[in-house]
Amino acid sequence: MPEPVEPDLAELATAHGVAVRYRDADEQEVELDRGVVLDVLAALDVDARTPEALGAALQRLRSVDPDALPATLVVDVGTTRPLPASGTVTLEDGTRRSVDEVPDDLPVGYHRLACGDQDVALIVAPPALDPPPPTWGWMVQLYALRSAQSWGCGDYGDLATLLARTASEQGAGALLVNPLHALALAPEVEASPYSPSSRRFLHPLYVRVAETAAYAAAPSSVRADVDALRPPTGDLVDHDAVWAAKRAALELLRPYDTAAPADVDALDEELRDVATWYALAERHGSDLHAWPAGLRHVGDVEVDAARRELADRVLFHAWCLQLADTQLAAAHEATAGMAVGLIADLAVGCSAGGADAWTLADALAPGVTIGAPPDDFNQQGQDWALPPWRPDALAASGYAPLRSMIRGVLRHADGLRVDHVAGLWRLWWIPPGRGAREGAYVHYDARAMLAVVAIEASRAGAVVVGEDLGTVEPEVTEGLTEHGALGCAVLWFQRDPDGELLPPRRWHPDTLASVSTHDLPTAAGFLADEHVRARAEAGVLSDLSAARADAARDREELLGLLQAEGFGVSASSDADEIVLAMHQLLSTARSRIVLAAFTDVLGDVRQPNLPGTVDAYPNWRIPLSASLEDLLTDPRVRAVAQALRARA
Repeated sequence: MPEPVEPDLAELATAHGVAVRYRDADEQEVELDRGVVLDVLAALDVDARTPEALGAALQRLRSVDPDALPATLVVDVGTTRPLPASGTVTLEDGTRRSVDEVPDDLPVGYHRLACGDQDVALIVAPPALDPPPPTWGWMVQLYALRSAQSWGCGDYGDLATLLARTASEQGAGALLVNPLHALALAPEVEASPYSPSSRRFLHPLYVRVAETAAYAAAPSSVRADVDALRPPTGDLVDHDAVWAAKRAALELLRPYDTAAPADVDALDEELRDVATWYALAERHGSDLHAWPAGLRHVGDVEVDAARRELADRVLFHAWCLQLADTQLAAAHEATAGMAVGLIADLAVGCSAGGADAWTLADALAPGVTIGAPPDDFNQQGQDWALPPWRPDALAASGYAPLRSMIRGVLRHADGLRVDHVAGLWRLWWIPPGRGAREGAYVHYDARAMLAVVAIEASRAGAVVVGEDLGTVEPEVTEGLTEHGALGCAVLWFQRDPDGELLPPRRWHPDTLASVSTHDLPTAAGFLADEHVRARAEAGVLSDLSAARADAARDREELLGLLQAEGFGVSASSDADEIVLAMHQLLSTARSRIVLAAFTDVLGDVRQPNLPGTVDAYPNWRIPLSASLEDLLTDPRVRAVAQALRARA
């Protein structure tokens, strides 16, 4: 039995955003164990382990001036806010104004407010984002693309081609791509786009070698040597082989790029630090916790010495990161004329041992990971092995790390999909040494987080989509709507109060709609029970017979909905007919954006990711069954495009 949390500890925890109870997926209230609450508070540098420490922490809490301003003050544009004393506002452009209250004519953005003895960040939030025009498009895992020009996996050149052709040949208005964040490269390449080393930079694995300035400038003999490095294509994407080939090629080519960085000290600080992490990872591995003690903090003296020693490798990785940025920028130019354009995906966190964890350590909770409490699908809970932002550190910095990250993701994008958007409100913190069940929800200032997202999106002219699938609090969906952001609607999950599948014509219009997601069965896999077979083979099913029965019931339910909505298919129809009917049904959705996945339309049965598995399933390594050259001429793709285009 959990040890109960006494009232004084509950008061302290609540003041620091740590919930002492929560409602589970069955709407049952769960009380947290006292030890868990103490561990989470400790991760926030709040000691309450002894009666004396608890009393001292409460005394500090209760002695805070109730009129004191928060570390970051958020106001809506066009509104006023009383202040405890006269002060000075310093605007983003450096302009200073004396004020007695927060005036209603401040521009949207990030400012500073000096008031009495306080100097705090002031964020002026924009009005709700303008809704995107109704449109349709595609979603794709970039690594899964293959073309005659790419090396073993999709690249930024393939992305450019896909954007240009879907827009010009089909009239598609949007393309959602998996997170393009920079992933670990050594000693092995991280395959999961949702476990990034840095969310502020792009993945060099996707660089197309033959479209670099260095390749164009190199002698023909060098180009021939580079071309010979192209790896063979296999049934699965071999991220390690792809990067080994590209790394060797880029090392041959770098001397021929006159614009390649040549001075570590001249690099932008963020780029320099992330490139330094990559250089150190080549020598010590991609988990900074295994590095020598003197290198584990970016500001250590030994880091400067290592950077000088590894200067050539730092410059190489800085160049690779710059190439990725240049090539995505070129791909983004192909979105001209699209109703929305390229929608970038933002992972919920960064790798605990990666570049962001190293360079942004002060803003993260060391040793803590995030995940999810137990539910019907994961009875032991989930641990995603990603460190969380510290809400107090974010507020103290005026949300600078969050601002930088979102600005970077939107630099060459027209939309932002925020994975696990509920994390802007709260995250399930798992303290060091504890299992996924032994966590607690830590709350964030959602108003400030949403304001930052809205400011960066409005400045980029981008649409925002929040992935709000599964069990989310009503305030999440309401908050997205208030800020002009879209939620998500997935065919399998949209149900009425009685639990019946909800026809797409009744879905909420402020959504991005799809048949499935990368974590769910493909359409053909669903029809063939592939998801049941794969889970059984991977050892993550406890009752195979029950899973088969559930799959049969779900399949019958879907066919019933298709028939009820006037699409003439039955259990005897072939898979391609049913998949087309599913997308014709999707075309009736009221959602502002409707997207189809190539994995669904091509009849691929293997889903990109099988949750709950690591090595038992080839997660994030499954290519599309058709090459990019054949993809858009495939009659199934053309038929779905025609069905979705008809809704525009």
